[in-house]
Amino acid sequence: MSVVDRVREHVAENGTGMLYDLLFAVVWVALVSFLFDFVFTSAPTWAFYMFMAAGIPAYFGFFFSLETAKRQRD
Repeated sequence: MSVVDRVREHVAENGTGMLYDLLFAVVWVALVSFLFDFVFTSAPTWAFYMFMAAGIPAYFGFFFSLETAKRQRD
């Protein structure tokens, strides 16, 4: 099996999950960028990077709560 075939298979199996991951990342970066460009204009650079890094636990928290809500609904 070639590398291209393995990539196609992986995307076919995990396509929607990968799309949700990408969408969360794009929205998070856009939100933080907007906040620091227009709201917190005089904030230090380290605060910007801390908000960006906060996207990692926010990602896991969001999808964990989403899975929990789905289980409670069913």
